[in-house]
Amino acid sequence: MKKIGILNQPISAVVAGLGHMDTLVVADAGLPIPPETQRIDLALTAGIPSFLDTLRVVLEEMQVERAIVAEEMIEVSPDVYEAVQELLGDAPIEAETHLIFKERTRSSRAVIRTGEFTPYANVILVAGVTF
Repeated sequence: MKKIGILNQPISAVVAGLGHMDTLVVADAGLPIPPETQRIDLALTAGIPSFLDTLRVVLEEMQVERAIVAEEMIEVSPDVYEAVQELLGDAPIEAETHLIFKERTRSSRAVIRTGEFTPYANVILVAGVTF
């Protein structure tokens, strides 16, 4: 049994398999997930697990070069946006319309669906390199 880090096997495998510029999405419960994109569904009930808790755990193992959020997050859920900024540290955050954001999920390696019910609590993480 794995002792530390991400215990969820599908998430651990996806993160371990990411190459430079590959993307991984951490999403709220309502984000539509394209059928061609791997769905890792963690949602148990409203708020469990939360978007921010899930993002925090993923960021412990994933090297992130930059992130993308929907412009709507900044207006509608500013507290979540602020928390995402804090968690990402120096990694730049780009904003685009929710429509374009949803289209980008098609090329992501996976979407991790949480139980989050906060509007626009979604982020696309762009993998960096550790060297």
